[in-house]
Amino acid sequence: MDVTLRQLTAYAAVARAVSFTAAAAELHVSQSSLSRAVADLERTLGMRLLERDTRNVRLTPAGAEALRIADQILSAHRAGLAQLGRYGAGERGAVALATLPSVAAVLLPPVISAFRARRPEMTVRLLDGLERSVLDRVIDGDADFAVSTVARRAPGITLRPLVRDRFDAVLPEHHPLAERAEVTWEELGREPFLAVGTDSSVRRMTDAAFAQAGMEANPAAEASNVATVGGLVAAGLGVSALPALVHPLVGPGRLVRRPLVGPVVERRLYVVLPTRRTLPPGARRFLEQLEEFRSAADALPAGVMWEEAGETGETPGRTPGSCGSGDPCEIRMN
Repeated sequence: MDVTLRQLTAYAAVARAVSFTAAAAELHVSQSSLSRAVADLERTLGMRLLERDTRNVRLTPAGAEALRIADQILSAHRAGLAQLGRYGAGERGAVALATLPSVAAVLLPPVISAFRARRPEMTVRLLDGLERSVLDRVIDGDADFAVSTVARRAPGITLRPLVRDRFDAVLPEHHPLAERAEVTWEELGREPFLAVGTDSSVRRMTDAAFAQAGMEANPAAEASNVATVGGLVAAGLGVSALPALVHPLVGPGRLVRRPLVGPVVERRLYVVLPTRRTLPPGARRFLEQLEEFRSAADALPAGVMWEEAGETGETPGRTPGSCGSGDPCEIRMN
């Protein structure tokens, strides 16, 4: 049954006004085109909707029921178009963002709060995980984009620098190295080292830093959660090295943090974008909100700095863990 919105709109206007003349004026169309639309609707439905003569228009019982249903259809149509418009404007829908746990817990909450205050119909889905799974979610299409470290650049993604943070030595409160203004990786490597698990980007970078300092990383213990590592350090079981962004997650234990040198290690975090998919409108609005925070230089935890806006393309990187100058993480001798 091929009933059009034009026919339903014409019929509903005539049925409500009980007048072809008034309905034609309301819709800014001629009476003849209005009459044809109503007649076509009656013919398609196989029932008479209006009784009309030269002076009067009356609804038949079928016409009254048709008006009720036409109003429902037209109302749903208008509501659907309004929802689609809000979606297209980034006011409605969902943003799927893959990211590291430290970014999800420390960097993004104020951005999400501001975004939701402006767009309360938007939902933000945080898909937090380790670096490899975060990047896979973007490449596979499970996430619109990501905020993450990147071991190496891969086809299918574009990187936009976002923030960088520096690695610090994390020490028990009364440890001899806590009296130093800064600590070298070589000094740290002589102590029982408490490492993050091997599948973590933090572990990749600490292993690379020890190698740069001529040391072999031989952890006394390791844990997948940085809060667990912090608890072990606070208990006096050893020392560790963590980037500044994770410090708020380590907890309020009796810990001391000192800058690590020889080499200085800075972790870079990127906005990771798919190159072969169009971002949904809501995701674009979220990135605009994130850019506002960067442009305003909103406060970050100590040791974390906004990067200048820019973009890098699909360029093959070095092998994971190399962290050479210009790679997604940076190690430099000082």
